[in-house]
Amino acid sequence: MGSNGHNLRLVVNRDKQDSPIRGVYLVTDHGDRLAERVEAAIDGGVRIIQYRNKGKDRAQRYAVGEELRDLCSRRGVIFIVNDDLDLALQLKSDGIHLGQEDGDPRIARRELGPGKIIGVSTHTMEEALAAQAAGADYIGFGAMFPTNSKEIEHLAGPEGLAAIRNRIMIPIVAIGGITRDNGPRVVDAGADALAVISAVLAHPDPFLAATELGLLFNRRALHPRGAVLTIAGSDSGGGAGIQADLKTATLLGSYGSSVITALTAQNTRGVSGIHGVPPSFVADQLDAVLSDIPVDTVKTGMLFSAEIIATVADKLTEYRKRIVVVDPVMVAKGGAPLIDRGAVNVLKDRLMPRTYLLTPNIPEAERLTGLTIVDEEGMQEAARRLFRLGARNVLVKGGHLVAGDAVDILFDGSAFHRFTAPRILSKNTHGTGCTYAAAIATYLAQGEPLREAVGRAKEFVTAAIRLGQPLGRGHGPVNHLLAALEVGDRGPGTGDR
Repeated sequence: MGSNGHNLRLVVNRDKQDSPIRGVYLVTDHGDRLAERVEAAIDGGVRIIQYRNKGKDRAQRYAVGEELRDLCSRRGVIFIVNDDLDLALQLKSDGIHLGQEDGDPRIARRELGPGKIIGVSTHTMEEALAAQAAGADYIGFGAMFPTNSKEIEHLAGPEGLAAIRNRIMIPIVAIGGITRDNGPRVVDAGADALAVISAVLAHPDPFLAATELGLLFNRRALHPRGAVLTIAGSDSGGGAGIQADLKTATLLGSYGSSVITALTAQNTRGVSGIHGVPPSFVADQLDAVLSDIPVDTVKTGMLFSAEIIATVADKLTEYRKRIVVVDPVMVAKGGAPLIDRGAVNVLKDRLMPRTYLLTPNIPEAERLTGLTIVDEEGMQEAARRLFRLGARNVLVKGGHLVAGDAVDILFDGSAFHRFTAPRILSKNTHGTGCTYAAAIATYLAQGEPLREAVGRAKEFVTAAIRLGQPLGRGHGPVNHLLAALEVGDRGPGTGDR
């Protein structure tokens, strides 16, 4: 029996579909607050912990291992010891991972018993086949990319993984230099799990880092691929708000659920009335969805009031939702205000620190920062200030600049990334902001890393504007259907932008 109180090995050495070895696989480091960081990573979706500790004396190694084993047992996570058979026996771990020169899997099986999980590090087709023949339950395979944790002797890369995939019937755990941004190549190559160390444990927010990596596996899911929750107002004209968000998620291939914050009487000429939903009923909707329906990403639009914003922030905290795309909707296309000053302050104080990506246009960025923005340099400064207010990433949209291409600036806290598209002169632009943010949330839910998600969403919304057709007597809506047909579902393997 494993430390989790049940036979974890199942039939993993014969049918990888039944294996618990899948998803994000965390190898421990030797830093401070290890148990705290590991638990945050488990909260973010890590499913396997490999305890690697060669730098301490025996008593310390056992004490740290015991703490991690008990943590894994409480949380239903697999606990595997690295290389040390005696320590694995002492800790009654769920299994052991062996290097090429650190033991024979047959001996480990005999010592640990049939109910334990045994993994073997491999670097070539020959080593992988030998480990499989020796009865390993999974193989580690790499390195995928250069890494700072050790000198790389064997750089197999995603191409090497793809080459062995059809010959290996047990799960493959890819390892070596894997991050959120290069992880898609590894998942597309056929990895069943991604083994990481510093990408999670050296991250300032291990929970978020693990969540980002876990979403990459949605790339291989069947449609609807990924699930998006939109929290926004209803547009009776159908061009923006909840309606635009659900159209976007559905047409791009994900599942959409919704929480309505306000009802609007609205058409292409403007907003003639707004009826806010009581905050308590917003909370009821959030509880109903989040307690039952899987949600990979959350997108917010018009939140209407300070009380609703506070309610949304509290519920996102309660349900531990961290991939939140916040479109800070403040003014309708026709100029009607959709949020008051008090609500802006609550948005900055309560919701922005919970925000994974903030997507203001220039007027919204000006209102949130107090800046006057007339060029890309101003957009960058606004992004810096909004990042300092707590948003993990900021996308300032440049459609309101008067000349040149439509340029958007993404700031991730360390670097700026520029996204451009030809400027399209059209009055059929109703719903552009909602559609853009919803598309980003959808692509994130489908396993695209942030920059790729923004780039693909930019292509989608640009096509939706270009394909917009006159409807009504004011600002017509963008064309979600034709844009989705044009952009299409590329599926996994689209590569890095």
